[in-house]
Parts: sequence; C-alpha cells; structure tokens
Amino acid sequence: QLQLAESGGGLVQAGDSLKLSCAASGRTFRNYAMGWFRQAPGKEREFVASISDGGGHAEYSDSVKGRFTVSRDNDKNTVGLQMNSLKGNDTAVYYCAASTRTWGPKTKWLYDYWGQGTQVTVSS
Repeated sequence: QLQLAESGGGLVQAGDSLKLSCAASGRTFRNYAMGWFRQAPGKEREFVASISDGGGHAEYSDSVKGRFTVSRDNDKNTVGLQMNSLKGNDTAVYYCAASTRTWGPKTKWLYDYWGQGTQVTVSS
C-alpha cells in the first residue's frame, strides 16, 4: 500500500497563490507517476496536473495551464502543486493520486492510490 496525505489547502482571495503538498509513505515513491485531481460540489472529479515517475514530464488541464505547476522530490517522497492566480472556480477538494504508469495519466481510473483530499476555497 502507498499512503498519501495532502496538506496546504485553505481559504484565499482570488488572485492569490497557494501551494499544496502530498506526502507519500509505504512503498517506493519513485516508482509511481503522480497526479492531482479536484472535485467541486456536485461535479465529477477532474484532472488537474500530473508528473512522471522521474519528474521529467508534466501534464496540465487547459483550465490551469500557465497558472499551476506540479513538482516532485523523490528523495523526500513528496509531490507539490503550486497554484497561482487563483480563481473562484478553482474552489474544490484537491486530491493527489499515484499511478503505476511511468507518465501520469489524465484518467482517474488509472490511479491506484488516493489521498483524503484538502479543501481549497477561493473567494472572489
């Protein structure tokens, strides 16, 4: 089992920045591609960003491209999501997830492990 724990969520104003972190334990972190997803009330869980197992390749959804940056530290078993220029529609519970694939897929069904999520609320 790979355990994932997100942190860093909170209440911010539109235009502010926030960085989320996800700490992994239990298995070899560097063997997993990592993804960030979010789920707003009444909506499906959607892809936000992903990073390959080695950290050399990242993918973003169109809605966050240019504003969010995903990163990982395989020595510290962490993955981060730097969120800049936050908007009201970024409000959601944010989840990190791990996939055994080399490159982080955009499909939630291809992830094997999930964290509990952290709430991000952006007031406009």
